[in-house]
Amino acid sequence: MALCICTQQAVKLMQEKGIDDGQVIHISSMGGHRLPGTGMLGASFYCGTKFMVRALTEGLRRELKGLNSHIRIASISPGMVETEFFDHYLKNDPTRKASDIFSSMKALQAKDIADSVLYILSAPPHVEVHDILLRPLDQAT
Repeated sequence: MALCICTQQAVKLMQEKGIDDGQVIHISSMGGHRLPGTGMLGASFYCGTKFMVRALTEGLRRELKGLNSHIRIASISPGMVETEFFDHYLKNDPTRKASDIFSSMKALQAKDIADSVLYILSAPPHVEVHDILLRPLDQAT
């Protein structure tokens, strides 16, 4: 819900201020592009929210195009990023630890996501970067 409200207010403010070349960037997840495997409790809800981010992003893109706006909308969907997310996600599962996940592959780092944001922001005004999907080389899905 927060993403919807923040996006709505950001676009509204750009329009009120006459900014027609702004950029909105949504940070989503690869979870919005695929369904979780079996046995991953709670993952379907997480993925559902990320599918919603895709719908919001594309819907807003189309709305703005219909208004002949040049405000650009982008989405970044990373795979496994080494953050506290998995510590929280696995806290009630004594058989799994986040450190085990990250010891089996070189995960993305926050800097990788920040670099993607910079790439989008550095695009020429006539280029709209729609979606960036990135994941660690060793991540299968």
